[in-house]
Amino acid sequence: MFCPRCGQEQISEQTRFCSRCGLLMSGMQEIVANGGVLQVYDNTPKAPSARKRGVKQGGAMILLGAFIVPMLGVLSNIFMFSTDVVGLAAIIFFLGGFLRLIYAAIFESGNPNDKTLEENVVETAQKLMNKKKNAAELPPQQSIPVNNYVPPTQGNWRETNELTPTSVTDNTTKLLDKKDSG
Repeated sequence: MFCPRCGQEQISEQTRFCSRCGLLMSGMQEIVANGGVLQVYDNTPKAPSARKRGVKQGGAMILLGAFIVPMLGVLSNIFMFSTDVVGLAAIIFFLGGFLRLIYAAIFESGNPNDKTLEENVVETAQKLMNKKKNAAELPPQQSIPVNNYVPPTQGNWRETNELTPTSVTDNTTKLLDKKDSG
């Protein structure tokens, strides 16, 4: 193997540094084997997709219900409160968890970068609540930009000399003349 910087032939393949210029040689064998391309290893953990997170949320609700509903049943017998609370908790946890599982499996994206429905709602609410209004800020544009203006075609416009000039006070003057004469 030869050093790519100075061309010095290396004594063995296990040499870590070039004996002439000191270039680090530990990864050169891999680069030569890949045709001069350095392989990049992405060690960042991949976030689970919105679908997987939704399925986990639904499963967690069902498992949580499996613990909370019996506990509420025991507590309702001990403290003599209504068993309707136990039924309501069972509906919320089991039916809600099952519906969350179905929704995630059918509607949510399998792309790891997408967010779940809940994450989108929370993010939108935070943006709206944190939005600061600046008193010196101009209102949003409400007119048509100049570059979208298209002049009228030759037959669709009039010469301003052809228009008969009228005064703003002509109509009022005519009404007063009628009252004076009548």
